[in-house]
Amino acid sequence: MSYPRRRLFLLTLSFWTAVGLLCGLQIWISMITHGHALWRVLAYEVLVWDAWLVLAPVIGWLARRAPLVPPSTRAVVAHAIAALVIAPLHSAWWTFLLVQMKPYDAMGPTQFASVYRGIMGSGLPLQLCFYCGVLAAHYAAEYYDKYRDRERAAARLEVSLSEARLHALELQIQPHFLFNTLNSISALVRTARHADAVTMIAGLSDLLRYSLDHAGEQRVALATELAIIERYLEIERLRFPDRMAFEIDAPAEVRRGQVPALLLQPLVENAVRHGIAPLVAPGRVTIRARRDGDRLRIEIGNTGRLAADHRAGVGLRNTMDRLRHLYRGDHAFELGADADGVRATIVVPWSEPG
Repeated sequence: MSYPRRRLFLLTLSFWTAVGLLCGLQIWISMITHGHALWRVLAYEVLVWDAWLVLAPVIGWLARRAPLVPPSTRAVVAHAIAALVIAPLHSAWWTFLLVQMKPYDAMGPTQFASVYRGIMGSGLPLQLCFYCGVLAAHYAAEYYDKYRDRERAAARLEVSLSEARLHALELQIQPHFLFNTLNSISALVRTARHADAVTMIAGLSDLLRYSLDHAGEQRVALATELAIIERYLEIERLRFPDRMAFEIDAPAEVRRGQVPALLLQPLVENAVRHGIAPLVAPGRVTIRARRDGDRLRIEIGNTGRLAADHRAGVGLRNTMDRLRHLYRGDHAFELGADADGVRATIVVPWSEPG
């Protein structure tokens, strides 16, 4: 028996047993001066009402075969007949227990037929009500199960849509840095720096291999991300050998943390493209990562100025969208100017590979 079915069985058993105990206790208190044995009265009532535990699956089976929602004449007639069959059956069980157990006194009724007629006549309305109650409980449980199924399906759909959006963002990032790097290679070729162009092509190969190897992965170790970023910065330094320097400051213990794959590349690319490339004087790109409790903080700075009317390009928009989809608002992203130039700050929850 599966856990949900076992739980439903125990819940149903507890309900009917509680009904029997309450009925037995009420009857015993009302007849307390008669000296009846409490345990016998309680046992009798519990056995009377626990019979519905056996009858409930039959009612549930009929509810599935002849559903009342939407209502139909055939279903109503079927349930009316079932109720008029189950009520006499339960009355027979009720009579059998009363005759055999004699819960109230040793001189209790012994004639099954006469007792049966009395219980059947007086108890029929009550048992018909209980039939309707069991039927209503079945439909309530059925609609609750459907509601939970819809919730689970909606959750799975939301995850699938989120993964699809993230994958689309990754596909936008890949050609973005690919085209920019190809432009850099063509610039080296035009200036006859063929050896540097060959080195940059090899570096581009590493970048593409990293992108393909981690396609579909949402998170990678920070160490892996920093290694490919360092390779990218080495490629870019070939373009500006006399005026570009870079520094990566991330302790070993921080490099164990996880970040979204290709998270830093668009930001570093922007730092080079908008910070270093326009400068005549030497410039610098810095990457610092620190763990702050249960948060990972990454700062990417570059020499230069942030334009007053700056707008987010493809790389920056994709970075913000990916963070929003992956962390559901449990993150921070800031881009602003400071005394050393421009700084992008990312704060995400700390996590390590499982």
